[in-house]
Amino acid sequence: MKEGMADEDLRFMKQALEEARQAAAEGEVPIGAVVVCGGRVIASAHNQTERLADPTAHAEMLAITSATNRMGAKYLTDCSLYVTVEPCLMCAGAIAWAQLGALVYGAADEKRGYSFFAPQALHPKTEVRSGTMADEAARLMRDFFRKRRG
Repeated sequence: MKEGMADEDLRFMKQALEEARQAAAEGEVPIGAVVVCGGRVIASAHNQTERLADPTAHAEMLAITSATNRMGAKYLTDCSLYVTVEPCLMCAGAIAWAQLGALVYGAADEKRGYSFFAPQALHPKTEVRSGTMADEAARLMRDFFRKRRG
């Protein structure tokens, strides 16, 4: 990974983590996502499955929809998606169909992450970088579910 890219990944993952914190504050699973094109955020979202009573209202899905609407195009080949937790299979399918140029995620999801079910689910040209701020993303998830159970 290029040196400047690591700094950029940290900067945008911090914004995704802010979205995740907002989700937690709303009682949603704390996952946040931002879509970046040309070095700027063009869309951001967090999980809203409870609020919208919609099992497809994942942060990634909402961010991709917002980004394609803003760009006026269905493909996001020159864009990157930053998400706090590894996308599920449904979101990986959306990432593939949008042909995102890069996927950067924090914490792995060993139970529901796309790489467990279908590691080839993404578009072949999508660059994947994992582990960016993974500890913080995982801590948000653990704390959320600990509070929910307790």
